[in-house]
Amino acid sequence: MAQHAIPEDIRRFVLTSIPSVPHLEALLLLRAAPGPWSTAEVAERLYLGEKPATGLLDDLCQSGMAVAATTEGAQARYHYQPVSEFLRETIDSLADFYARHLVDVTHLIHSKHDRKAQQFADAFKWRKDS
Repeated sequence: MAQHAIPEDIRRFVLTSIPSVPHLEALLLLRAAPGPWSTAEVAERLYLGEKPATGLLDDLCQSGMAVAATTEGAQARYHYQPVSEFLRETIDSLADFYARHLVDVTHLIHSKHDRKAQQFADAFKWRKDS
């Protein structure tokens, strides 16, 4: 299968702002139906436990892609709410590209982890001159 060139703005955004495929899936889920979403609902839709889902949602809030609204005594409910129009447009571009080139985007996300794992492994290689 031919790999499609990922536009540079999308590539940069994925490499700097999307830590994992589940983060991307959570972001796109919130974007598709802006909410409110409970942690349990997101966990169920993404086939995750509630603890990992909470981590994903908290990460999206910290990165300015979503907000958590709470009422006294209730669990947080999450909404898709990018902090800027530029971020919203970037996410829209990513969502459109991902819908057509899912494998290319997931490979890009995984390539970050592969490089980090290789760097970690390289740190433990025995050097002949050591």
